Amino acid sequence: MSEINLKAQKRTELKKSISKSLRKKGFIPGIFYGRNRENIPIAISELSLKPAIFTSEFHIINLEIEGENEKYSCILKDVQFEPLKNKPIHFDLFELQAGEKISLEINVVLKGLAAGVKDGGVIQHSLHKLEIQCLPQSIPPNIEIDITNLGIGDSIKVSDVKIEGVEILNDENAAIVTIVPPAAEKAPEEETTEEEAKEPEVIAKGKKEEKEEES
Repeated sequence: MSEINLKAQKRTELKKSISKSLRKKGFIPGIFYGRNRENIPIAISELSLKPAIFTSEFHIINLEIEGENEKYSCILKDVQFEPLKNKPIHFDLFELQAGEKISLEINVVLKGLAAGVKDGGVIQHSLHKLEIQCLPQSIPPNIEIDITNLGIGDSIKVSDVKIEGVEILNDENAAIVTIVPPAAEKAPEEETTEEEAKEPEVIAKGKKEEKEEES
């Protein structure tokens, strides 16, 4: 289980203008909360927060809040980004409780070169994250899946993944990754002969003449 130490300062002013000012100074405003505590508005430097945000691994965060002696074990529950620049503008940290299970999503990482790919197959990665439930000490940094032995047409389903102390909540029949056959080449269109091209016109003309005779 990977851990990150973060230091935060408390926020006493919650106005938008204050949050904007914090961002200009290199700090990201956020909230630290838990089931048995009131929300604590905090701010953390963007530089120190980035390793917890821009990573494929899941981290337990050891949070230290200024003015408090206690350190808190928590996870990054949510991050909001500025749409155009992809910069974090707000975050939520959720406190973990010892002995209490938590539900969360963990990234799936594919390992190895599938045998089917060597034969021209294509990797179809359907589930990039899996929803799990476990105790805090059992949270994996990510879920590694070895695809080395997968041939064309083979797949790995949710039911194939076993992690000690972790319950996977996704549909057990859902495919995580499949090696699909290469796209079939389109058969060349048959050339239409001059006689065949005229055929619909002749038929249509015949129908018209039939109508004239009936009238």
